Amino acid sequence: MKQRPKILLVDDKFENLIALEKVLSEFDVEFVRALSGNEALMETFLHDFALAIVDVQMPEMDGYEVVELMRQEEKTKLLPVIFVSAIYKEDFHVIKGIETGAVDFIPKPIIPAILKGKVRVFLDLHIYKTQLEEKVDQRTHELKKANQRLNEEILERRKANHLAEKAKKRAEEADRLKSTFLANMSHEIRTPMNGIIGMADMLRTTPLTEQQEEYLNLIESSGKTLLAIINDILDLTKIESNQMRLEKVSFNLEEEIQRALKLFHLKAQEKGIRLIFQAEEGIPEILLGDPIRLKQILINLLSNGIKFTEKGSVSLIISILKNNTQNIRLLFKVIDTGMGITSSAISSLFNEFTQSDVSITRKFGGTGLGLAISKKLTHLMKGEIGVESEIDKGSTFWFTVELEKEKPNEPVLQAERIDYPNENKTQQLSILLVEDNLINQKVAFFNLKQLGHTVDLAENGQAAVEKFKTKKYDTILMDIMMPGMDGVEATKAIRKLEAEKHIPDNARIYIIAMTANALKGDKERYLQEGMDNYISKPFQLEDLKKVLTVQKVK
Repeated sequence: MKQRPKILLVDDKFENLIALEKVLSEFDVEFVRALSGNEALMETFLHDFALAIVDVQMPEMDGYEVVELMRQEEKTKLLPVIFVSAIYKEDFHVIKGIETGAVDFIPKPIIPAILKGKVRVFLDLHIYKTQLEEKVDQRTHELKKANQRLNEEILERRKANHLAEKAKKRAEEADRLKSTFLANMSHEIRTPMNGIIGMADMLRTTPLTEQQEEYLNLIESSGKTLLAIINDILDLTKIESNQMRLEKVSFNLEEEIQRALKLFHLKAQEKGIRLIFQAEEGIPEILLGDPIRLKQILINLLSNGIKFTEKGSVSLIISILKNNTQNIRLLFKVIDTGMGITSSAISSLFNEFTQSDVSITRKFGGTGLGLAISKKLTHLMKGEIGVESEIDKGSTFWFTVELEKEKPNEPVLQAERIDYPNENKTQQLSILLVEDNLINQKVAFFNLKQLGHTVDLAENGQAAVEKFKTKKYDTILMDIMMPGMDGVEATKAIRKLEAEKHIPDNARIYIIAMTANALKGDKERYLQEGMDNYISKPFQLEDLKKVLTVQKVK
């Protein structure tokens, strides 16, 4: 039987929960009640929700704090949340609720028709998302089967050359579908990532306590690491064709490991699991290699260890396998006391889109790509990866990597280097920002104001064209995927208007594509469509400054 959507109701008054359920009784959903913020957070670990309706004013932990903590968890960072409040009705509190991560803010007493209308929208979105995920899973399965059939046909092509063209067309179609899927996923993932990283940058400009600054550093570190991982997962073509290139920078091994471990401290504490780290003496403090890729492997293994361990511990142990004057070979072990893996499942565990049990995806989530990517990365680092496991006794995932030692007096790139030009006296530009996403509008506005520019907003391509007709701008920052007229269509319309006025190429408006589409070939395509430059989301302040500086010296 198909599971009904679940709605999380959070209010410290039981009678309010009953009232909400009565108002929404016409919907075919399952209600889950929470009488406190802590109880609400616990329920999010136990259930998958289509929507959360959260009271703002509650003892111990108010609604804002609850939603902020939800946004830190992968499972609930995109969960739609509607705030309700009988006290906080002013614009300040409404804005605070939206910036906290809510999609709406409804004052009490609640008007049933309004609440039901909003809930109906998000339930429809949840149902559509679920159906879309099922279609994607089905399509992925179909593509995998198509690839298997294609491999069988290759053998037959040696005997029958006339089948070659047919097989080629099938392969091209499969590749086209995969590229389309990757492009869509790239956009959908990078758009909220731009909001996360951008809002973190905005938060850093506000007064912070020492603890808040520590949390913010963790958010930024997590965001950068996640973005690096997303870039490789989405660009499967590069991974499959072995075109990935590792960085060679100087980094502090222990600092990188501590950053990786810190991501899982809270989760381990919530589950009552001990998180242990041990390293053999004699490992150099500074090494040369790719810290992001090394940390990516550790994050994958630590995440799995904590995910599949209900009690006991997860340990990271590092030892030296080989050590000479130039290189060091290290062995990393992630040991958990979790559920274990059957011997039959281990053989396919490191294959793409494979998990030891199909029920694991439903219970714990995941794509089945993490271990496959880790295997490819360890091979690039001249290492190996493997696992030893026993059901109900835990697993030991291990991998080896070879890293170089830093040579005295040899200049090398530094990991996490940041080069901020100390230029505050830049030319002020009049900029038209074309962006339909509210959060990304805030991020772009903030960064442009930081650089001292004046900004007008257009929420879609048609609005951008109309504003271009009535006001002179130095630059247009043009989003690509927008409802109605998209960024490419708007650019073509603006170029047509310029041509009708006989404006020479060196005097036309400077248009920068600002988009979450970041796959190979996207930049070149937008330049061919009439744009002058390109910046991908999520971007940093220095990235934005760079593309605008190009405009100023043009």
